[in-house]
This record gives sequence, structure tokens and C-alpha cells, in this order.
Amino acid sequence: MRSACQIFVTALLLCQSSAWSQGRSAVWEPSPGHVQIPIWPGAVPDPLPDPKPESVGPPPDREWWPRANNVSRPTMTMYAAQGRNTGVAMVVFPGGGYQFLAMDLEGTEICDWLTSRGVTCVLLKYRVPDSGPTMKDGRTFYPEVQTAVQDAQRTLGLVRLRAAEWRVDPHKIGVIGFSAGGHLAAAVSTRFAQRTYAPVDTADELSCRPDFAIIIYPGHLWTPGTVVRLRHDIRVPADAPPTFLLHAQDDPVDPVEHALAYYIALKNAGVPAEMHLYAEGGHAFGLRASQRPIGRWPTLVESWLETIGMLKTAR
Repeated sequence: MRSACQIFVTALLLCQSSAWSQGRSAVWEPSPGHVQIPIWPGAVPDPLPDPKPESVGPPPDREWWPRANNVSRPTMTMYAAQGRNTGVAMVVFPGGGYQFLAMDLEGTEICDWLTSRGVTCVLLKYRVPDSGPTMKDGRTFYPEVQTAVQDAQRTLGLVRLRAAEWRVDPHKIGVIGFSAGGHLAAAVSTRFAQRTYAPVDTADELSCRPDFAIIIYPGHLWTPGTVVRLRHDIRVPADAPPTFLLHAQDDPVDPVEHALAYYIALKNAGVPAEMHLYAEGGHAFGLRASQRPIGRWPTLVESWLETIGMLKTAR
């Protein structure tokens, strides 16, 4: 006869197995009370000829966690500012090597932090895979069209279009990106002079320039084999937005040279930039590195936002 503990463990495993099987075929959804909004009213520009169905979760040989795979219909989810609304908004770009999206670690958890500080968040579920530069066999491959950039540009215009509705200052809309999402934040910070797709509606008549950018352990910015040269797809204009950079020297996925290369390019262009480097931290820590000095990075971001006039110092 099985003990109560054995019965409980069996039931727990069955529940986990059920969640795993459902998660692999499900589309990522935000928590109750939040709604995904398609960012394109009709067909997406430059669609894949035969996209795979979207799913949640990793390949069978990986630990389960909520990541979005095979996103062909990008969406945005708005998270309203809590408490005192600062009027600041951020579009959040999760990472995932342009192959998937880390929707919790670098998405919803970031939104929870920022909304608690009075910042409106817009979590972008942009197209993957192969919607930006990717590393294969030690080489970088660029798609014919970087569709993630299209999605990011479109979303910034949509946020400005809805600024009054969402109680957002249209001149205080920034971006925050992690890993590949950090590259996307740099890309949209340097390619705002012209849309990379044919305009669709009035949202595309509004600026897609971020008012500031926060780039955390970015990838795809440094040209390997050089000291600190920026990759050719990122060219920093003099009117790129003020930028905050953070990286760990022991990052085993994206070397610290990615942040260094972008910082030097910003400095050479005369763009205000602040960079913080730490000896330890690794990669993909999000808000979960609280036991290390690098875990205090959110406080640094908040202070920086005050210095550039986005947030007011609490009194």
C-alpha cells in the first residue's frame, strides 16, 4: 500500500507531465488581467513561407521553463504602472538568441519590477527564429530582412499612438533588452530615420526612436577577431538615444566585448552613455542575481533614469 507521500509525489509528477505536454503545444499567454495585442493589423511584412506553429517550452532534452518558440504573429502586452505613474514607458525585448524568447526571466519579471516603480511596460513578443543575426558554427548569419527590427519599430509607433490612453508621456518612451534583445535595443536605437517596412497606418507616421535605451548583457554587437569593433549592421548616429549598458566579465555566452564595442561607438558619436562592468555575473541572470554585486543593477538603472530626466527623484 502506498504512503500518502508517495501518492502526493505521483500526483505532482502527473501534473508536471500534463503541464509539460500542454506547454509544448500552447501559445505563450500573459497572466490573467493582461491581453496580448497583435502589432500588425493584417499580414506581417516579410512573412516566413511556412512557419511552424508557436509553442511554449524548450526541446524535450531541456528543463521546462516558459519561453516562446516559433513566433510568427508578434504581439505586445501592456503592463500598467502601479502606484504613482511617472509617465515613463519601456518596451521590453526578451533575449533568446533570436531563436526563442525568455518570456519570464527577461520579460514578465522585468515588467513586475518596472511597473512597481511607476513605469508602464510593453512586453514585445517579436518574431523568432532567425529574425536577427544568429551564430552558427562560429559564424554570424544575417537574415535577408531582420524582422525583429520591424516588430520593434512598429511597437514604438504603437506605444506613441496610445500614449494618452495609457497615460504615457510620448517623449519618455524607451527600450530595455537582454542578450539578443540587447542587440535589438541597439538596432532600434540606431535605425529610426526610416522604417524597415512599408507604412501600414498612422502608428507608422510617428517616431520609432526610443527616448533612451537600457542594454543588459547584449550579444551580436562585437565583431569577433577584432579588439572592440562594432558589427556592420549597427551604425550609431549622433542623435541615438542616451544608453545604459551592463555586462559581466565572466559571461560565457556573450563576451563583454559586445558591450564595450557599443559603448565606444556611442562615445565616438557623442551619444551620452553609462556602462557598468562586473567581474562576476555570468549570463541571463535577469533579476535573479541578488546574491552578487551585479544583482544591484536595477538600482543603477533607476538612478540613471533620474540623471537623464526620465524619473524624478523621490522626496
